[in-house]
Amino acid sequence: MSNTTFETFIVSGLLVLIAAVAFLSWSAWRRVDRERDMEQLALAGVSYELRYNLQRMLTELAGIANGTLRSDIEIIPIVHPQLDALLARPNEADRKGLTLIRGNYNELSAHKSSLRAAMSGAGDIGGAANIAVDAVIDSIATLYLWEEHAGRSPEEARSTRSWDVRDWMKKTPFHAHLLPGLHLRDQVVERLRMSGMTLTPKPLTHTAHEFYAMQYDRKADPNAPFWKRKPKLAAKPEESDAPEPVVEAVPEPTPPELENPTVTDRVAMPETAPSDLPVATESAEAETVEIATDAPKTAKSQTPGSVH
Repeated sequence: MSNTTFETFIVSGLLVLIAAVAFLSWSAWRRVDRERDMEQLALAGVSYELRYNLQRMLTELAGIANGTLRSDIEIIPIVHPQLDALLARPNEADRKGLTLIRGNYNELSAHKSSLRAAMSGAGDIGGAANIAVDAVIDSIATLYLWEEHAGRSPEEARSTRSWDVRDWMKKTPFHAHLLPGLHLRDQVVERLRMSGMTLTPKPLTHTAHEFYAMQYDRKADPNAPFWKRKPKLAAKPEESDAPEPVVEAVPEPTPPELENPTVTDRVAMPETAPSDLPVATESAEAETVEIATDAPKTAKSQTPGSVH
């Protein structure tokens, strides 16, 4: 074999080997990608399956409340093949969420059996229907956590606005007034909050009048700016080394009107009866008049003598 033929053989073999490795790699990647897509479709099928069963059970409960559902044959048993297939094989799905969905299915199936027995005349249909409604609300909360929070528990789910939960129920759709006398969306929000999920805004604890009537104490509020003030402790006498300050008595200043006391200040004037005051006044006026009338007579008597 010549060198040219040998080099051609080697190059051809390497090209075939590279093509084979590339094909095997692409096939493995494609298989893994398809398995991932199938797993996502299976998880979506579990969500759709639970949503369908819940909507069917809500319709049955509404028919019982309205009186349109009268036979136990119309209550269809619950089946969940998607969930069973997903639990039958190993996958990367959250097993805690799947187990919780399986528990909800068992509870719903038990309540459906109670409803069928009650409609056949073997029990109280009102009590069985109320318990079934509570189980449906719990299952809707589980479905919301499965679809929007990847199946996490209420404590591990992120903080969410309550209106986002209501918007999700509108898209699903779960009608708010499907059951008479019950607002379904508000009940689901309260169930999530009671389970430990953080939903904002939090419900009000005071009315407007009660809130504005509260007397706020900044020093007693642990959430006040710079936190709660620490009380100042008074220094003990034995711990203080500085001598106590001596306070000198300062004489009070004497008012200026009392520096040169007059006779009236030293001697008390006798009290005069109210009846004597007009008499004293008239006598004083009489003396004044007499003095004033005598003055001109004296002047006239002196004038002729001076002229003479």
